[in-house]
Amino acid sequence: MINWNPKRPYNQLPNLPPAQDLETKDILKQTILARAALAELKQAAELIPNQAMLINTLPVMEACASSEIENIVTTTDKIFQSMQFTGEAQDGATKEALRYRTALFAGVQSLERLPLSTQTAVLICSEIKGRTMDIRQSVGTALGNPTTNKIIYTPPEGEQLIRDKLANWERFIHQNSDLDPLIILAVAHYQFEAIHPFTDGNGRTGRVLNSLLLIEKGLLSLPILYLSRYIIKNKTDYYRLLNEVTSQNNWREWIIYLLKGIEDTAIWTVKKIEAIKNLAQHTRSYIQQNLPAIYSRELVDLLFEQPYTRIANLENSGIAKRQTASKYLQALCEIHVLNEINVGRDKLFIHAKLMNLLQEESNRYEMY
Repeated sequence: MINWNPKRPYNQLPNLPPAQDLETKDILKQTILARAALAELKQAAELIPNQAMLINTLPVMEACASSEIENIVTTTDKIFQSMQFTGEAQDGATKEALRYRTALFAGVQSLERLPLSTQTAVLICSEIKGRTMDIRQSVGTALGNPTTNKIIYTPPEGEQLIRDKLANWERFIHQNSDLDPLIILAVAHYQFEAIHPFTDGNGRTGRVLNSLLLIEKGLLSLPILYLSRYIIKNKTDYYRLLNEVTSQNNWREWIIYLLKGIEDTAIWTVKKIEAIKNLAQHTRSYIQQNLPAIYSRELVDLLFEQPYTRIANLENSGIAKRQTASKYLQALCEIHVLNEINVGRDKLFIHAKLMNLLQEESNRYEMY
């Protein structure tokens, strides 16, 4: 019998691993499917000629979607535009989403220094919130249904207890080599959300940790699994199944849900990468045919690394000096590869076909 009351701190949150079987036949079957899809995604990402195309685009989509899960709503257009004007005024939601992207890359870099740990989580949450965060010391934290205001969960209280739970969470991640890493990910994600170690930013921190665990376990080389897209599409089930682990010990359905999410997202991302590659090749051929005097592979690569491009991007990449760079971008507008907009006293050049491809579920694009 589960000793849990949503209105009381869940200090009895069981340590990991769970007591029940985590390798039932249906869980293992779904694990195999998810592993195969991830392997295909890893290979697709490693074979793309210019990986910066993925690193500069897919994490932005994840940042936007992960923020939306927490009702922090912005657009990918705003994020890409703001990336070109670092330090200038942005709306609060866009700033939060940009910090998520920064946290994701800071987390990847941290794996070179230390394994996934409480320290990693603190780093990520601090980056997301834009200020120093530490393990929650306050009491009275409760999670409620935003529609009914009914309390649905109260996480553990007491800094030392929370640290002890996180230490157990760390050990589970690193000391269960007999379990498949994807099962570890699903269990660890629930546990981190249940511990709820920070006063804010726990959901986004937990989703960054998912990406980092996949990289640490060697299942991906880049943080490009856009899992928040799946969670948004299945948001009701996400919260329902998290709650059912707590209230009913329903690990089976939760694990299968997340494994299906990984499989679905990996398959979708492979198709998106293939579409980006095809659009890049089409764009190269089109520019080479219509503007042979300015064509270079470096120029086309830049247009795919920076869907919102400035004259300064061409200068900094060594493609052309300012006046020539301006002429290049204007010429690309004339053949409808780019669209020009004014932002204050500056100009931005939008690669509209790429932005549409990134934002649409479909992988179709119109030919030039």
